Amino acid sequence: MTCASCAARVERRLNRIDGVAATVNYATEKATVSAPARLDPGELVAAVVGAGYTATIAAPPAAPAAAGDHDLPGQSADSPGAATDAAAEARQRLLVSAALSIPVIALAMVPPAQFDYWQWASLTLTAPVVVWGGWPFHLAAWRNLRHGAATMDTLISLGTLAAFGWSVYALFFGTAGHVGMTHPFSVELGRGDGAGALYLEVAAGVTTFILAGRYFEARAKRRAGAALRALLELGAKDVAVLSGTDPDDTRETRVPVAQLTVGTRFVVRPGEKFAADGLVEQGSSAVDASMLTGEPVPVEVTVGDAVAGGCVNTSGRLVVRATQVGAATQLAQMARLVEQAQAGKAQVQRLADRVSGVFVPVVIMLALITLVGWLIAGAAPATAFTASVAVLIIACPCALGLATPTALLVGTGRGAQLGILIKGPEVLESTRRVDTVVLDKTGTVTTGRMTLVDVLAAPGEDSDQLLRLAAAAEDGSQHPIASAVLAGARERVGVWPAASDFRSLDGLGVRATVTGRRVLVGRARLLAEAGQPLPTELRDTLANAEAGGHTVVAVGWDGRARGLLLVADQVKPTAAEAIRELRRLGLRPVLLTGDNAAAAGAVAAELGIDEVISEVLPAEKAAEITRLREQGRVVAMVGDGVNDAAALATADLGIAMGTGSDVAIEASDLTVVRGDPRVVADAIRLARRTLAVIKGNLFWAFAYNLAALPLAAAGLLNPMIAGATMALSSVFVVSNSLRLRRFH
Repeated sequence: MTCASCAARVERRLNRIDGVAATVNYATEKATVSAPARLDPGELVAAVVGAGYTATIAAPPAAPAAAGDHDLPGQSADSPGAATDAAAEARQRLLVSAALSIPVIALAMVPPAQFDYWQWASLTLTAPVVVWGGWPFHLAAWRNLRHGAATMDTLISLGTLAAFGWSVYALFFGTAGHVGMTHPFSVELGRGDGAGALYLEVAAGVTTFILAGRYFEARAKRRAGAALRALLELGAKDVAVLSGTDPDDTRETRVPVAQLTVGTRFVVRPGEKFAADGLVEQGSSAVDASMLTGEPVPVEVTVGDAVAGGCVNTSGRLVVRATQVGAATQLAQMARLVEQAQAGKAQVQRLADRVSGVFVPVVIMLALITLVGWLIAGAAPATAFTASVAVLIIACPCALGLATPTALLVGTGRGAQLGILIKGPEVLESTRRVDTVVLDKTGTVTTGRMTLVDVLAAPGEDSDQLLRLAAAAEDGSQHPIASAVLAGARERVGVWPAASDFRSLDGLGVRATVTGRRVLVGRARLLAEAGQPLPTELRDTLANAEAGGHTVVAVGWDGRARGLLLVADQVKPTAAEAIRELRRLGLRPVLLTGDNAAAAGAVAAELGIDEVISEVLPAEKAAEITRLREQGRVVAMVGDGVNDAAALATADLGIAMGTGSDVAIEASDLTVVRGDPRVVADAIRLARRTLAVIKGNLFWAFAYNLAALPLAAAGLLNPMIAGATMALSSVFVVSNSLRLRRFH
């Protein structure tokens, strides 16, 4: 495909097949097709071939490690080097054509440089430019003609061949071949009666300018897709697999990463990439996960921690057991989401598609009307011819076709580098309209992990002893609060004695025997029922702590309550800054949580959030989003859990924290891979910036054609200048999109 008209033609042909819904992306040169399962994919290829083009069925989604097999823009699946070869060929044609065209243009524009029979020298130099340099245009135009179609190549081929043919006629059958004939380039467009008018510089110059435009456009498109290609190429190519199942077996075998299976143990040394997602079984190290999260600071990992394929091990030797391989890895899923987003079309692009679909036939008709109109008005044939050729050459549907997909290509690619996944172009429109952002508390603005905040011993009790006995009793529990107590005890007192007779009391706490003492750890009600009520000072402390949003664990033994442990889900260090950033974007933050009003209010006050919706059951979250929308608000929902999925899907814009569940990510429109809530604001800013670039591109593309075509028809544009302007219009649109690569 060489222009947006080609893409529109292929799309129409595919959509004629019964049950098929297809979109064709000119920038990525891919068609995304939804079709009945019974349909033979060969029918899709045959339809494209019937439209005058070629196609191959894309390979199924693969792991990034197989990146060399992925199709890139301008490259078919069966020719991995096609993109590079095509660019090299275009560069060669451009250089040769430019070298031959420069003297032709100079002779036409500088009369003192004209020598006897200079016009024949110009013809000799122009012929290879028009025929060989412009051969891709002529060939594409002929193929399209055979299929009853007209594209951008048709306009270019018609314009350059008409200018060249007119000049040949003037040289052989007119007066232009006479000795001493000058080329009054600077006078009126008519240039005499037409029999002596030459347009060799137009034929050569237009061909060269358009070759230059195509070459720079191809380079820019390749840069636009660089982020996705980099993502696809991040995976490891081979892996050191541990042969035996014995943990002490250190025999290694290096195999291609495609042979890695779930459950296999493999070794990752400093500087190597993880070949798959997995859990660390031996060793500790710092891992550079910036390719997934955009966070440059390495993350410390040790036994039991999860690692993602494609990340880089920076220090220690690790033994990892694979949990997800190939297309199931987090990196492969990210790449797939980015590709899906780039295949979509924003609503604003559909108007451009409709225009580009009929653009070329309308331009050809306008060129004929221009020619006839000038002749009827009594102008010289050369004047009429010049104006009609300028109309053919100045028109540019390419800019219309590239406006949205290139911006989307760069924007989604840049987002992937920053750990932001945009599901599709429709999301961009939503981010512009959003005025309210609802944030789930747990896991979004808080860490989602309970932490021991304080140990409050009753008068006369030792706080370390209190924590040591509580940890011993909790050691047999799997509850998140127990995990928080154990982690805090490990940090503060180091070790604790062994417990016996452990029993978990559902909803109340635990009971165990520790060093001969019957220890109770749990709700104050548990101790009260066991005849160990809290003394007055501890009751007051408990009330104040709960009002401050803490979870309170009472500890008692030997018939008395001995103290309290304060546990809380800590607010993320960057959450308050994230709220300020959201306010700067004109968004109104709302905190949504199932916690009691006191706990929710404490977190909201710390973050600077005025509106709080508390004590909401998981099943009621979607209803709360609906209620806000019924008030006339356009709502974005930020969440990370399974219980947030319905609310994410109900909101105008769903934003999932990538540290959460797959269900939440699937239900969202935007995914923030990193758990930092500040990136939510970055994601909205990037989406809005991408939409602004798309609209700027479309404005330029429409405005250019609306202004240029009347000027050309009025005879106010020389065809050579028209060719240069047309070539620059596409380059401008792609270059404008490339500005998104600098987004921070």
